[in-house]
Amino acid sequence: MAADMRLPTVRKQVSLSGSKSAIASLVVPGDVITTDTGFMRGHGTYLDEEKLTASVAGEVERVNKLICVRPLKTRYNGEVGDVVVGRITEVQQKRWKVETNSRLDSVLLLSAVNLPGGELRRRSAEDELSMRDYLQEGDLISAEVQAVFSDGALSLHTRSLKYGKLGQGVLVQVSPSLVKRQKTHFHYLPCGSSIILGNNGFIWLYPTPGQQDEDAGGYYTSIEPVALSDREVISRLRNCILALAAHKVMLFDTSVLYCYESSLTHQIKDILKPEVMEEVVLQTRHRLADQEG
Repeated sequence: MAADMRLPTVRKQVSLSGSKSAIASLVVPGDVITTDTGFMRGHGTYLDEEKLTASVAGEVERVNKLICVRPLKTRYNGEVGDVVVGRITEVQQKRWKVETNSRLDSVLLLSAVNLPGGELRRRSAEDELSMRDYLQEGDLISAEVQAVFSDGALSLHTRSLKYGKLGQGVLVQVSPSLVKRQKTHFHYLPCGSSIILGNNGFIWLYPTPGQQDEDAGGYYTSIEPVALSDREVISRLRNCILALAAHKVMLFDTSVLYCYESSLTHQIKDILKPEVMEEVVLQTRHRLADQEG
């Protein structure tokens, strides 16, 4: 059995985000944000002797007179319109419970899914009895947040053909704060794989599908063997995402693609080595900085 042995080296701390404004907006619990009484207290703050103080570690956000602190590491706080990837945990009466990395299990109602064949009709007792034929425990789905309940639980829907049951692929879990909000979170990458960047920190990598059957209503999953080349691309993308997340780089289609291209000179298994990871992420940061100008 081959052993991988490396000599210890001194690792240099390299940072490209050295702007004073970015550093000044980071706070830890107990830091005084402002002493001005004209601001309103938002999430992650409290008043201490008329001083607005941070209660969590994170980045200060100001919206007009409202000040809040967005934690750098937290559970997912859903908003209406977010794209999420979740796992079915329980089948209940007229609903499924879904794990979406939030504080409470999300709810997917039977009335909020497409019926197989795309039928538009009221859900009957037969539909309720055959719920496990549609989705069962352990299935992965992509969905959109339809509403947020008063206790913070999320209501999901899969009424579009781009949502539904997920087939063969790889699930990567990162912090929700690292996923950049964009207009679309479904991307077909030119390297031959596709990616769903869930706002809840669940990222789904899968082979780019061919012609899809629209009559399936989002429940068709291909069980054809995945080619070795596709599996290698997905494995490389998975390691690239873990490398970016370890160095706290925002995840979106451009950063993932740049990291993938920077890692092509290394073997897939070597990407997660500390020195290789640092080199690949540094090249990605340089390319992103050049793009932003």
